[in-house]
Amino acid sequence: MDQYRKGGFTLPGEAGYEELTLKMAEKWGADVIRDSDGTKLSPEITAAGYRIYSTICIIREHNTFALAHPDAQQQTFLCSDPKTAVSDTLVLDPLAGYFEEQFSVNDSAEAMPFWQVWDRTADRLLPPDQWEYANGRVTVRNCIPFHRYSVSFLAWRIWEEINMYNHTTNHWTSEHLRQLDPRHPQAWEYLQNWLRDWCAANPDTNVIRLTSLFYNFVWIFGCDLRRRTRFVDWASYDFTVSPAALRAFEQEYGYALTAEDFINRGKLQATHRPPTARKRDYMDFIQRFVAEKARALVEIIHSFGKEAYVFYDDSWVGMEPYGKYFASVGFDGLIKCVFSGFECRLCAGAEVPVHELRFHPYLFPVGLGGLPTFSEGGHPEKDATAYWLHVRRALVRQSVDRIGLGGYLHLTIGQDAFNDAIEKMAVDFRRLKDLHAHGAPAELPVTVAVLHAWGALRSWTLSGHFHETDWNPLIHINEALSGLPVRVKFIHFDDVKNGALRNVDIVINAGRAGDAWSGGDAWMSPEVVSEITRFVYEGGSLIGVREPSAADGGDTRFALAHVLGVDQDDGAYACHMSWEFQEEQAPFFVAGEAIPETAGIRLTDPSVRVLRASGTTPVLTLHQFGKGKAIYMGGFVWSPAASRMLLEILLFLTGRDGKEAGITDHPLAECAWFPHTETLVVMNNSGSPLDVTVSLPSGTVPVHTEPYEMRFV
Repeated sequence: MDQYRKGGFTLPGEAGYEELTLKMAEKWGADVIRDSDGTKLSPEITAAGYRIYSTICIIREHNTFALAHPDAQQQTFLCSDPKTAVSDTLVLDPLAGYFEEQFSVNDSAEAMPFWQVWDRTADRLLPPDQWEYANGRVTVRNCIPFHRYSVSFLAWRIWEEINMYNHTTNHWTSEHLRQLDPRHPQAWEYLQNWLRDWCAANPDTNVIRLTSLFYNFVWIFGCDLRRRTRFVDWASYDFTVSPAALRAFEQEYGYALTAEDFINRGKLQATHRPPTARKRDYMDFIQRFVAEKARALVEIIHSFGKEAYVFYDDSWVGMEPYGKYFASVGFDGLIKCVFSGFECRLCAGAEVPVHELRFHPYLFPVGLGGLPTFSEGGHPEKDATAYWLHVRRALVRQSVDRIGLGGYLHLTIGQDAFNDAIEKMAVDFRRLKDLHAHGAPAELPVTVAVLHAWGALRSWTLSGHFHETDWNPLIHINEALSGLPVRVKFIHFDDVKNGALRNVDIVINAGRAGDAWSGGDAWMSPEVVSEITRFVYEGGSLIGVREPSAADGGDTRFALAHVLGVDQDDGAYACHMSWEFQEEQAPFFVAGEAIPETAGIRLTDPSVRVLRASGTTPVLTLHQFGKGKAIYMGGFVWSPAASRMLLEILLFLTGRDGKEAGITDHPLAECAWFPHTETLVVMNNSGSPLDVTVSLPSGTVPVHTEPYEMRFV
């Protein structure tokens, strides 16, 4: 086991705790030491013989420049909460309800032409001569009494959101950091020179770990603690906006974007909504800009003989790893913080030389989920184990190069159970990495295509971590798929029209009616509907979850109701009687708690087999359609048992027994077979000992596992 004791591990060091840093580096087998937000490395640490990562967030920690050049700060569009007029005059306070330490109104001559005032009741843009702005207030004249009005405006972001979070949650007391916009010419020149100076002044640094790049995910705070977060979207582009960006966009694309293109009646252009053509254009515009500027920074870093890794969180907007321009930047490594298996797969499949995972919990007093992780009442070892159970499933399927932690190392003092847990995880990771180095694990000859409005751009993700988007069944399906022995790809509706189903066995469409994951208006395309109909009729399979293919305007609520054998009654069928049915035994394992009911589901064909029901509502059905099959599920909630259910559904739909890749006889145990080294990895996902039997092409293998053990046989 000694060969698995060291390597591939990045440790967060901390000046003032040199002895602890070197002790933990030895215990966890670190070969790299890094600093973190709020920590520094001392010469004693940097000279200890380890490779050194240095963390840089290129757009923050430049307050002196920002205060001297306030027009170089980043901006966003905001919208006041609609207010009801009770006379012909109404006064609006643009920032009412917002956290005024985060924003200030941009009422410059450059910004004011982009302001808009709307009659939201009539959905009508008011002409500029019907309102005026003075002394921080908008006065609207000639109002229609009892109509609601709002003002959309540009605002400066005067407190960088990650710094703001740490001040308000982890009690930081340093100055409030601001952020610069690289689109501002003086700011861009300053940032390049600053990076050159930094590289020259830090010869001990081997890798510059860019804490993402320029534009943070959107996180809008409110002034009322009962709704501290007004809006958050990990994939939104709202924080990239400025008058300069809007003018450049208009010059290139030949049409102008307005505030309403971003505000969208107050809903904003959240990622879970199908993107408009204008949003797609703007995203491509920003992605090219981000890639161009990032490439320039990487070239500077390389010129000093250092490597450039990028952290795929925080200010990552515009540098999606599965976007068209990511590979052109030339990053040497990608680092992804992970709570889940799908995040591991997102990192592992990106086109970059080195893939690294930053484990959770982060070494902060309070975790990102609000848990008192390293505070009184916290149990960091339990948190670490819970996340590891997700992560290891994905690492069995696709390897990464490195793992690590971040934060304040001194919080590990006295946390022996946590420290031992991380040590065990590091050893298991190195064993898995070694297995992958000798050859990939066996997989089923099955290709699953996940179909939604974002396609490959949002491979293995929706728009956040597992705990922030778990209202959607697709994120749970992605989590299950991340550890299954099948090939997975993510496709767009245009891909369907262009023949993407030719080499696919199963299509999954999951989401809520009208969202980007179900597809919304994309299902109004006859070409899409007929192509998927043909695909299933000729022998393919379809899995629809919650409100798949839901669209308004057709003769059915689900555009694929004829294939699925079920539809949803949104009130239109109040006078139509439903087919009666008898619940049947499923031909595969069913984790009943994993499939919630979706209201209004009714059969469209008496031949549909109902495998699980809630009263008179089908929640799991099977429909033979031509030579193919369709499965409908009212929802999907991830659990180890739910993952096993999904695997058995995939096996059933493709007529396979799973022995090619190895399959256990227990729903709470998973395995992977590495034929090149004849090694079996069995994972016990339960808190009890399990004796399982694994079926392989050559026969069966009995394996005993302890609670939550990963066993190498």
